[in-house]
Amino acid sequence: MAEFIKIYEENPNPKEIKRVVKILRDGGVIIYPSDTVYALGCDIKNNRALERVAQLRGVKLEKANFSFVCEDLSNLSDYVKQIDSPTFKLLKRNLPGPYTFILPGNNNLPTVFKKKKEVGIRVPDNAIARAIVHELGNPIISTSIKDEDEVIEYTTDPELILEKWDNLVDLVIDGGFGGNVASTVIDLTGSEPEVIREGKGSLEL
Repeated sequence: MAEFIKIYEENPNPKEIKRVVKILRDGGVIIYPSDTVYALGCDIKNNRALERVAQLRGVKLEKANFSFVCEDLSNLSDYVKQIDSPTFKLLKRNLPGPYTFILPGNNNLPTVFKKKKEVGIRVPDNAIARAIVHELGNPIISTSIKDEDEVIEYTTDPELILEKWDNLVDLVIDGGFGGNVASTVIDLTGSEPEVIREGKGSLEL
């Protein structure tokens, strides 16, 4: 049975955020709100939890394209190779926001992702997600929870999410109704930014 915690985005309760982080540190898998759709997340440093998320998504962990959710751009260099000034400015203009930026990964990537040449970085415009990452002290892994129903595509009601995922995850955060449009994915590894998936937000180039 998953825990169900209500957290208000306007003012995330520090006590509740600490509870979430304790679950993450213990290898838990959570469902949390972002500035787009609800997402599955776990501590980037916990391999067991990463395996569970991959299993839930039905993908092999080393092949999974999970995003790294960061609090801001300050710990970018932890996982991303040196980027040029125009790229950094582009990130700064658009983050926090509903975007996933694909950037060249460096040698500090967690062991399970060592073979990956690139990494998707998210800084969501959502105070709950950022407060969790701040308290945890490192990024969390993120992958949106899709619905089998092609019409709905993404479940937006936290109570329905709990119903469906109750026995699969350790915690569902009720941060209000979620969106049903995923993030826009932009590849910044080439000479020009390339939009790979049109989603929420209009990018400022």
